[in-house]
Amino acid sequence: MDQLDERLITLLRHDARRGISDLALDLGVSRATVRTRIARLEKAGAILGYTVVLRADAVGSPVRGVMMVEIEGRMADRVIHALSGFPEVSTIHTTNGRWDIIVELGAATLTDLDTVLRRIRLIPGIMASETNLLLATPHSTRARL
Repeated sequence: MDQLDERLITLLRHDARRGISDLALDLGVSRATVRTRIARLEKAGAILGYTVVLRADAVGSPVRGVMMVEIEGRMADRVIHALSGFPEVSTIHTTNGRWDIIVELGAATLTDLDTVLRRIRLIPGIMASETNLLLATPHSTRARL
C-alpha cells in the first residue's frame, strides 16, 4: 500500500459514497486509476466493505467509557459471549498485559452506565475490572455526522 492508497482510504473513510470523479479530482489522478486502486484494495482484503453510519451511531450514548477486565482461567470465550448480549457494549477487544479484554461501553446517563457496570461485574469468570469514562474524542477515524 503506497501513499496514494492511504490518501484514497482516508477519503473513503470520511465518505465511502463519494463518486469516482470526486475522488480522482481530490487525489489528482484519473478516474481509471481510482477505480483500479479501489478494486485492487478490495481484492487484497485491505477494504473489506462499506457501511452506513446511522444518526444513533454518531450522537447516541452521551456517556461512554472503557472497561478493562481480568478474566479467570479459560473463561474468556464465555465472558465475551455474555458481554456480546449487552446493548451497551459497542466493542470488545482482547489484549495482553494486566487486563485480558477491553470493553467499549455507552449509556444514556451515568446511572445507566453504573447499572450496566454492576451487571457486567456479576458475569461468571470476571475476576477484576477497571473503568474509565471517555470525556472527549479529539480525533477518530470512525465516520461521524
